[in-house]
Amino acid sequence: MFGVVFPNRSFPMDISSFTQIDTFHWVLDMNTFVGEAYDQIREMCIFLLNNFTLPPDKALAVYVQSPGSPFVFCGAVTLQRPSAVLSLIWPEPGGQMLLTAPDASAPLSAKIGVSVEDLAALPSLDVAAEKKIERLALKVGENLFNFMQSFCGVDGSKLVVPMDILDRWFKKFQEKAKRDPEYLKGFAL
Repeated sequence: MFGVVFPNRSFPMDISSFTQIDTFHWVLDMNTFVGEAYDQIREMCIFLLNNFTLPPDKALAVYVQSPGSPFVFCGAVTLQRPSAVLSLIWPEPGGQMLLTAPDASAPLSAKIGVSVEDLAALPSLDVAAEKKIERLALKVGENLFNFMQSFCGVDGSKLVVPMDILDRWFKKFQEKAKRDPEYLKGFAL
């Protein structure tokens, strides 16, 4: 049905590496894979296998769960997008030890969950990419605001800026990007 690869960490793994919960849900226990270093796994490539046909209105959704936390959606693959490299944004661990027997306790483990879901019900196919774009936009906006602040005057409770401030900022922004290719990389996180 599907396979996964953890870039620079694993060989391709098929569905047999996952525990099947029911017809549409699978879980990979990260303790058996990497022990407690689950948070070092930051990317996962998931792909549909050639002989598997997912209905066009369905997706294979990927979730991560830190010990004691709820599952968090990371992204999905579909027939139109049969593979993807997803950033794994692990939530903060929470909770206590899980009691498995009256006198025994075992630590909760981190997990990766995969499930077949309605495509229309999913928020996005790549959550991390959207967050990166949002952070980039905020950093560029902050750069513009700081530039404008250095040229503005105050009129009561209003900032007054020259009419050509956007043109001046954009030219300066472009010149810095041409001079220093690393300049734009500083905006991406």
